[in-house]
Amino acid sequence: MHPIIFFSKMDFSQSNLFGYIEDLQELTIIERPVRRSLKTPEEIERLTVDEELGDIERAVYLLSSGQDIQGTSVVANLPVLMRQNPAETLRRVLPKIREVLHVAGVEMQLTAAVSFLTVLQEESVSIHTYSHSFLHIILQHLEHRDAGVSNAWLETLLAVIEALPKETVRHEILNPLVSKAQLSQSLQSRLVSCKIMGKLANKFEAHIMKREILPLVKSLCQDVEYEVRTCMCRQLEHIAQGIGTELTKTVVLPELVELARDESSSVRLAAFETLVNLLEMFDADDRSQTVLPLVKSFCEKSFKSDESILISLSFHLGKLCNGLYGIFTPEQHLRFLEFYKKLSTLGLQQENGHNDNQLQLQTLEQEKKYISVRKNCAYNFPAMIVFVDPKNFHLELYSIFFCLCHDPEVPVRYTMAISFYEVAKLLNSGVYTIHKELVTLLQDESLEVLDALVGHLPEILELMANGGENSGSESKLLSIPDLIPALTTAEQRAATSLKWRTHEKLLQKYACLPHIISSDQIYYRFLHRMLTIILTNNVLPVQKAAARTLCVYLRYNRKQEQRHEVIQKLIEQLGQGKSYWNRLRFLDTCEFIMELFSKSFFCKYFFLPVLELTHDPVANVRMKLCYLLPKVKSTLKIPTDKHLLQQLELCIRKLLCQEKDKDVLTIVKRTVLELDRMEISVDAEQLEKEKQQNEGRSTNINDKMFEKKRRDSKTSSVLTKSITLSVPGSSSGPSAGKEDKKSKLVRSQSFNTQALHPKYSNIDKCPNKSSATGYTSSVSGMGKSCMLSFSDDSFRSHSAGNSGNTAFPSSSSSRNLFNSTDQKSNGNKESQSRKMSIKNRKSNS
Repeated sequence: MHPIIFFSKMDFSQSNLFGYIEDLQELTIIERPVRRSLKTPEEIERLTVDEELGDIERAVYLLSSGQDIQGTSVVANLPVLMRQNPAETLRRVLPKIREVLHVAGVEMQLTAAVSFLTVLQEESVSIHTYSHSFLHIILQHLEHRDAGVSNAWLETLLAVIEALPKETVRHEILNPLVSKAQLSQSLQSRLVSCKIMGKLANKFEAHIMKREILPLVKSLCQDVEYEVRTCMCRQLEHIAQGIGTELTKTVVLPELVELARDESSSVRLAAFETLVNLLEMFDADDRSQTVLPLVKSFCEKSFKSDESILISLSFHLGKLCNGLYGIFTPEQHLRFLEFYKKLSTLGLQQENGHNDNQLQLQTLEQEKKYISVRKNCAYNFPAMIVFVDPKNFHLELYSIFFCLCHDPEVPVRYTMAISFYEVAKLLNSGVYTIHKELVTLLQDESLEVLDALVGHLPEILELMANGGENSGSESKLLSIPDLIPALTTAEQRAATSLKWRTHEKLLQKYACLPHIISSDQIYYRFLHRMLTIILTNNVLPVQKAAARTLCVYLRYNRKQEQRHEVIQKLIEQLGQGKSYWNRLRFLDTCEFIMELFSKSFFCKYFFLPVLELTHDPVANVRMKLCYLLPKVKSTLKIPTDKHLLQQLELCIRKLLCQEKDKDVLTIVKRTVLELDRMEISVDAEQLEKEKQQNEGRSTNINDKMFEKKRRDSKTSSVLTKSITLSVPGSSSGPSAGKEDKKSKLVRSQSFNTQALHPKYSNIDKCPNKSSATGYTSSVSGMGKSCMLSFSDDSFRSHSAGNSGNTAFPSSSSSRNLFNSTDQKSNGNKESQSRKMSIKNRKSNS
């Protein structure tokens, strides 16, 4: 359908014309900001810098008279200048940067903080020089009015403190810190002092900390501003690790107890989290008398009056329960377990139809909070299994496990999928109790959940199949009838989605199935599916993952009929497929087969089909084949695969002589050079057998020659008498020459008359010897023909099999060689007899 356009008659009267002009003026005003954004010639002139200036001179010039953006560029380039010329940069550039930073904007300040930190990390100068040149600039800008700039400089200073020597830190940082932490200083100054003291805790000994730092810590913990108290409370963990257990018990713990009762919720939250992180530093008495009452108080208030701590409490509950496990009474143990169960279902509708906390209408903010709480409970589920003992899992926690795996919110189920493997390991022999939840998560509607579960799917399935780590491995998941449908459904859902990485990951993990289910189940439910993916999917990583998994399935399939069927399909549908894309995937599959199978298996089924692709009409296929040829050659063993080596050489010869695509020809040349450097493995056992056969054959031939010579010596006298009756040179000379030529012809033709595979009977020789010779001279630099440009090992084995050398002699060529030798010896005897007859004639005359 075409859109309907309504044309109205335009009125060009004077009044309306002025209206059109006003509209045009409005359009002009709209375009003005775009025009103003362009640089004027004067602005361009001010931004132009002389190209002949050096890096240092240009930096000084831009910092002195350039615009802000140019100065920021110089500051960002400071690490490069320090690497190139540190002395001049410190002498001329850094003072200019110090001047500019006093009036610089936020962008340049942030850039300078990052550049100073980079210079420190790259160690362009010694730490002494750095502290002398850069430290004072950093300290000057710590209290910048912009919080982001102040934090950036603070991060740089904290990194510098770790590298500075103690004396420098004491004089330059610690001593000024005493005055900066006073109540009379600004809020920003006191916040910076809190973070610096946390970093200094590991820099000095305990007695220095006690004398000079701990008084400041106490003062800041009692600051009038809750931001300062919160910041100092979060640094108490670092300070406690620096001062040791005794001072932590006497100084830090009382401060934490007081901060836990603070009027500000942010301070109480910081105190609670710090208390949990320091739990290991407290002894049993401190835990039972001080920490446990505080934790119980937090738990009680979290539902009533202090919901701000609820999320943090749910996140740390597993650590708390296991950290306080030794001091719990049975009643307290049950109370904390019930508290965890309550958090796990917080915000969900119960079976009776109303909320757990009797709320009629939850706000969106509350719902997000409750989802976070349940997600944290899912995160802590493995820790709670340890808390109740895996033996009591089914009685105490299975109902919660079921609820979390079926939670309506994706983040909760996602977290359960991530922790599923940890749960399965902890349950060990009782892992069978959660197989239904495994099927549920495999069939989850969210691919995020499936992706999280697939990460450890092989390990989970192995535990399921073996019934735990300590059980036997006889079963093949017979107790989970829904597993195979769930696996196939998961793959199909991943295949129809746009998240191909999840699909690829799933196919890679499915390679574990031969260890889990039977070969027939794999053959009928998964193997043909992998082949379909290779043929139909459009994503290369997915196709490769399916190809490798299919090869694994084929590797563990012991039924010859099924094996042969799959091999036949791979060759026909991929190797001989109509689409060049399928033929490329066939080469990928062959690469996986060489990785997973034996060399003899590849040579038996795939060697010749791979070489067939030298005739492929698509250059990309031939190019990929050339890249694969070194691996193909590495599968050969001599003398067992001598005939396959000949086929490989003939295929390379054809590519050398007939390839017209210049890119493919370049790869062929590189491949030939690589093949030249390769050594072929030798089958010692087969080689010894052939050696023994050849030795026996040569012994028989020598015996025959000796017997013939003995007979010839007996008849030599008769031969000299009858020689006068024969015409000299009538038959022996030409016959010997013909036989000798025939023998040479047989030897020369034996290289090219090897038995070829029927599919390779149409391979032509090089049509132009000069062109082949010209190429190989460019490859090898020695003017060899293309027939001689293969590897030494392959050519030796090839020529040895045809010309009768000691390595692999050919019976036909050996016989021709010895026949020519006999004929030459007979020719010599006849020439001697002719000389004797001439002498007799002269004497008679």
